[in-house]
Order: sequence, then structure tokens, then C-alpha cells
Amino acid sequence: MANFSKSTVPQFSVEVYQNAYLPEGGRDVNAIVTVTSTGGGTTGGVPLADGVPVPGRAADAAVVLMVDCSGSMDHPPTKMRNAREATAAAIETLRDGTRFAVVAGTHVAEDVYPGGGRLAVADARTRTEAKEALRRLAAGGGTAIGTWLRLAGRLLAASEADIRHGILLTDGRNEHESPEDLRAALDDCAGRFTCDARGVGTDWEVKEVTGIASALLGTADIVADPAGLAADFTRMMENAMGKEVADVALRLWTPVGVEIGFVKQVAPTVADLTGRRTQAGPRAGDYPTGSWGDESRDYHVCVRVPEAGIGQEMLAARVSLILPPVSEGEAPQTLSQGLVRAVWTDDMAASTVMNPQVAHYTGQAELAQVIQQGLDARKSGDLDGATAKLGRAVQLASASGNADTAKLLSKVVDVVDAATGTVRLKARVAEADEMTLETRSTKTVRVKK
Repeated sequence: MANFSKSTVPQFSVEVYQNAYLPEGGRDVNAIVTVTSTGGGTTGGVPLADGVPVPGRAADAAVVLMVDCSGSMDHPPTKMRNAREATAAAIETLRDGTRFAVVAGTHVAEDVYPGGGRLAVADARTRTEAKEALRRLAAGGGTAIGTWLRLAGRLLAASEADIRHGILLTDGRNEHESPEDLRAALDDCAGRFTCDARGVGTDWEVKEVTGIASALLGTADIVADPAGLAADFTRMMENAMGKEVADVALRLWTPVGVEIGFVKQVAPTVADLTGRRTQAGPRAGDYPTGSWGDESRDYHVCVRVPEAGIGQEMLAARVSLILPPVSEGEAPQTLSQGLVRAVWTDDMAASTVMNPQVAHYTGQAELAQVIQQGLDARKSGDLDGATAKLGRAVQLASASGNADTAKLLSKVVDVVDAATGTVRLKARVAEADEMTLETRSTKTVRVKK
């Protein structure tokens, strides 16, 4: 469980953007909730005495690196070498005092450093030892990612670190366990640690890798050229080392009669949290947000209120940021909160205008959806359907200023007119380009406020 003094908890703020006005009979209330975390004041690791953590102090962070060592990592041989070098670069990025381990993943999982079901404490000596252990990694065997995640979970559970994080690299499909086994492993690990997942090359399954990251509140991406792994692993570890507080929940309290439509993260990526609600008392539920450093994220909250007459007003929802209690018997800490309102009016101009933030992120969520639908249609041979969906994606990306997604789309379709979404499917598309578009389809641009 996290253990913070008030001086080390970042300052959280909650801002609510909405059009609170509803027409007579109106019931759906939409709001964008911007959560910002700044100034955690953590020092980056715990004090060390001869390389040993000071008694009574929890390590600031614990990280397990899971490296695919299946037989396919030897095709070409440079892939395994790049994976070893990338993992070494990530280890070099660890702060002193961070607890860490390296897991070699095949159809089984082995903690190759430090071994024995333990975590090492990062310092000059253990970094050197870990990099020496990496040199002995060789490709061979199958792929059973659930076993890797379960071992990482056991290793991290032994640590009292505030931040518990995994980094997972794979180059192939999860062929040596059933999808149900992987899902069970993810369910077991969810809430225990966060995890970034990367697919290297083009022989892995996008939905598997993105599903892992989504379930464990991490990031997913493709590294099509193995030579880019070291830079990507370094960035991931730097991001993990920048986290200052874990297990923050977005708590939604609603009055009697109000129904939850959905709760989604919409920036920096789209992630539906609706089904991940845990009850937190009468009419309140918690939605997990993972670990935070100095950053800002946007969430789209939709609730359905009871009908009311013109001139009436009500609190539609209260949104709070909650830090779990340090020890049993203590109350959770409310870090910040905001209110979502509903006001009924007969002013049509007031009730029909869509809030700019809500409109923007509604479009970004649709963009992610139509890209996925278009690529699925293309794979199934429905070329007309693929053209229509990817054309709509081009139109949305252009209108919202999502230049990165527009660039990725241009590698899959020839754009005739972005404003109208008129496109032609390219006859030949590089597999890496298609996988990159699919993997990064949920990345959004923030609205200009």
C-alpha cells in the first residue's frame, strides 16, 4: 500500500468543463473532467546505507522487466541482441534505491536477476550484475505471456514500494496458453501493478499487446525496427521513474435516480473505464487511474439524470480524486474534487450548444473507433466498408488537428479530400504501417482551451 507524507503527495486539481443546460425533458449530461498533478516533491529513491535501504522506509519504486526470449526472438539474431541492449539501457535509467528484477519469458517465466523470487536494489553494483545476466539470455521456447505477468506480480507483491510497475516486450503471438489463461492473469494482476507493453517487429498481435496495457493501465506501442528498442525502453523507464503517487482512483458520486452512462479517459489516450468500477459506498464508485507524476489527463463522464421542469437545477455528479488509506482503519484521502451540474432551461440557444471540450473528445473517441472498424473491415475483405470508415477517420483527424494520426492514416489510404473524408485504399500497405496505425489509434490530441 502507498505510504506518503503530505509533503510528498503531488497537488491534484480537478476542472470540470460542460454545458450544464438541458432542454425540457433532457436527461443526458456530459462533462470533461481535467485532472492535473503537479509538484510531488519526491526525491527519487530512498536513502541508502552501504547499498541497503534505510530500515522502516519503503522503496520509492519497484520495476520488473519482462523480456521475450522465445525462439522467434532469434529471427533475425539482431532482435535478441537489441532486446538485451534495450533492457540494459532501461536498467541504467533506474534511480538508486529502486527495487527491480529481470524476467525471461518463454512458455515459462524465469527471474534471471537477481533470482530466488527476490528484487534487487538499484545501485552501481546491481546494475552491473543485471547487465551481465542479460548477456546470458538466449532465444528458445514458446510464448505464454500470462506466466510472465504472474511472476512479475509475485515479485512486485513482495515489495512495499509506492510505485509498482512492469515493462513487457514481446515479438510474437501468445500461442502457448489460451486467451482465457491470459485474461485470468490480467485480472489477477490488475490493481497490483501497472505495465507498459511493447511489440517488436510485426509478428505479434496488436489486440493482445494493447489489451495487456489497457488492463494494467499502462501504454502500448510498436517498435517495428528492433534498433529503436533502446531509446523506447529508456523513455519508458524515465516515465516510470517520474511517477510519484500510485493507486489514485476517480470517484464518482451520484444522487438518487442518476444513472452512469460511461466514464472514459480521453487524453492522452482513449480508455473505457466504465466496466472497472468498484463500489465505494452508497451511490459512489471508484474508477482506477494508475500512477501519476507531473501530468494532466482528461476524462469524459456521462450521466443520465431524472427529468425535471424548466428552471430546476440539480447536482448531477461529484467527481473526486481519492488516495487509498495508508493503513487499515484510516480513511481514504480526497485530493481534489469537482461538480457536474444539470440546469433545465427553455432557452434553446443555451441548451443546444455543445461544450467545445465535450465535442472535441467525442470526436476523438469516434476517431479511435472508426480506425479500428476500418482496419477490421480491410482485413476481412470489406473494401467499401474500410474506405468509408477510414475516410471518416481522415475527416475527424483533420478537423481536430490530430496531425500524428492523420500522418499514419496517409500510409494506409490516399487522401483525396480530408475535409469530406474522401479517400482511396492503397493497393499495398506495409504491415508495420498498418500495425502502427492500429496500435496508436487511441492516442488523442488535447483540446485547445
